[in-house]
Amino acid sequence: MFENTKITFIGSGAMATAMIAGLCEQGLITPQRITASDPFAAQLEKIKQRFSINTTSSNVDAVKGADIIILAVKPQTLTAVGQELTNEIPAETLVLSILAGSTIKSISQILQHDRLVRVMPNTPAQVNKGMSVWTCTEQVNDLQKQQTQAILGALGEEIFVDSEKYLDMATALSGGGPAYVYLFMEALIDAGVHMGFSRPIAQQLVYQTIEGSVAFARSTSSHPAELRNMVTSPGGTTAEALYQLEKGGFRAVISKAIWAACKKSRYLGGLEDNG
Repeated sequence: MFENTKITFIGSGAMATAMIAGLCEQGLITPQRITASDPFAAQLEKIKQRFSINTTSSNVDAVKGADIIILAVKPQTLTAVGQELTNEIPAETLVLSILAGSTIKSISQILQHDRLVRVMPNTPAQVNKGMSVWTCTEQVNDLQKQQTQAILGALGEEIFVDSEKYLDMATALSGGGPAYVYLFMEALIDAGVHMGFSRPIAQQLVYQTIEGSVAFARSTSSHPAELRNMVTSPGGTTAEALYQLEKGGFRAVISKAIWAACKKSRYLGGLEDNG
């Protein structure tokens, strides 16, 4: 699938590094066919030493001969990067963007390019447990779609959606999801410490409980409500805890938070007012 393919990363931060690691570790492409550009020499030296890929400080040099270009810069630098790369990207080259909040329309206008994939990944991609949601323009051909699936598959799981509106939803749900989970974990750990556990023990209890719960949920076709009921004895301790969570609006506040994040994503993408 990647035979004779050259992949360029514009930006070499955490997510780009995770993608390079996945590609190399799974043997999808040889390091010699990967190039990364970055304004920071120390970062380039770091990834060159780790992966033996090609590096450069010039975005223009980086895209020469590239079949796939992955935009992995900060969204606020897109305009400046785009001005550098305008008329430098061949029409048949695939551009894959992992920039949060940057729509296909805005990227296309800035780059003057229409063969685009937009992806919403999340941070667990750094340990190959990511969830990536993506869509593309009609100019992306079947091979390029397969290549996109392979690249994102190296980060974890991937889902294709046929409308860009779902990426704002994914931004709110799976993109920001790790932050919500970490906050929940933090609250559980603090509760354990409050009861009298040492922090390391409370942390171990919470980490393994969450990891085990996810693994068990994946192993069965049961609805989460059924799994919850399996743990909840009538009149028991778990029932009391769940009552307090529901009394405090736990389910409702999560729903409101996700909706707020979705609206914010649409606002940042210029799709609706910040009302």
